[in-house]
Amino acid sequence: MEYKKTYFIGIGGIGMSALAQLMADHGTAVSGSDREASPVTELLESKGISVTIGQKAENVPSDADVIVYSEAVWEDNPERARAKELNLRQISYFEALGEVSYKKKTIAVAGTHGKTTTTGMTAKILADGGASPTAVVGSIVKDFGSNYLHGDSDLFVVEACEYKRDFLTLSPFVLVITNIEWDHTDYYSDLDDFRSAFAQLAKKVPAEGAIVTNPNDPVIAPMLAGLSPRIIDYTKEPAYDLRLPGEFNKDNARAAAAAARVVAPDITDDSIATSLSHFHGTWRRFEHKGKTKSGAEVYDDYAHHPTSVAKTLAELRRKLVPGSKLFVAFHPHLYSRTRDLLPEFATAFKDADEVIIAPIYPAREPDDGVTSNKLLAEKISETGTHAHFGTFEEIEHILSTEPGPSDLIVTMGAGDIYKVADRLVK
Repeated sequence: MEYKKTYFIGIGGIGMSALAQLMADHGTAVSGSDREASPVTELLESKGISVTIGQKAENVPSDADVIVYSEAVWEDNPERARAKELNLRQISYFEALGEVSYKKKTIAVAGTHGKTTTTGMTAKILADGGASPTAVVGSIVKDFGSNYLHGDSDLFVVEACEYKRDFLTLSPFVLVITNIEWDHTDYYSDLDDFRSAFAQLAKKVPAEGAIVTNPNDPVIAPMLAGLSPRIIDYTKEPAYDLRLPGEFNKDNARAAAAAARVVAPDITDDSIATSLSHFHGTWRRFEHKGKTKSGAEVYDDYAHHPTSVAKTLAELRRKLVPGSKLFVAFHPHLYSRTRDLLPEFATAFKDADEVIIAPIYPAREPDDGVTSNKLLAEKISETGTHAHFGTFEEIEHILSTEPGPSDLIVTMGAGDIYKVADRLVK
């Protein structure tokens, strides 16, 4: 990727910001804008990347070689419109990522759940083993202090997003598939449609490459038939000792170890085990934030799919002492996901004692006029779990006053509910 000057529209996005760091690392003059300041934009500025808060036509440099835009930024965005007027080349984040992937030996980590943690673990194993990978991760990896890791080799570890089949821009030498469950219901009609995207990506892996997955998973197994690359069963890896809780993280570690072995066969078992035992996790993945004034422990998690919600709450339930309560503040992400997976969401909170549902985070969608936080709270209540709905202010008031010193609080969702957790422990 040989650009002299690049401008990012939506630079605060978790993938966009990692790519911006990568390009800056390779000598490109990088700048960009976002709608609001965040920990990510602060990270970029600390690395010398200029970030403008607010998006206006005059922000766009007329001499930029290329404009990289987030998929969340529409064509009528004033900066994209200005770039068009200036006849500047515009490419999406995923197209830009594909350009990087094409020139490197890519380890792409895909799946409905666990791909962020698995990507971070894979990068850490390789880095600790001396393989010097470059990595782009969908969250801040605590061990790197960033969502980007500089590397000097041709290895490229990247989190592969399935939305709109965007990961098909990648050129994977190793493809990790952690699991497959129907998601992004606004784009994929059903599980078969969703799985077909992964099947397309699997066919891009060359014969000399490898697919790391659970080949006995009934959803995954049919798409592996007739493929040329090696199929590596990550479930045959040992159960590594981890700082992170949960069986799901043990599976993530197995997948990461198996992937690392493919591209760096000289890495020893001891090196892998040591690296994983020291992995501190990522931002918003079962992250312990601290305590409230009353002494209640506060966690924050990105879980926004029913399965990940249920698994995270089950693990938190195991941390409770007898007689204490688990309070959950959930920020639903998208009207379509909430509507299409409503029965699964209704039962996903069974390990909670009290659930408060924030207004739905719409992201890219208009209000459908039917699906709401009130509806979700009612459906959860019908299963026997106490649930109600409220604004962020009401949620913060409840969580700062009701939980006692032995109780646990978790804020969950792909929106900005994490800000409540931050204020609770401030």
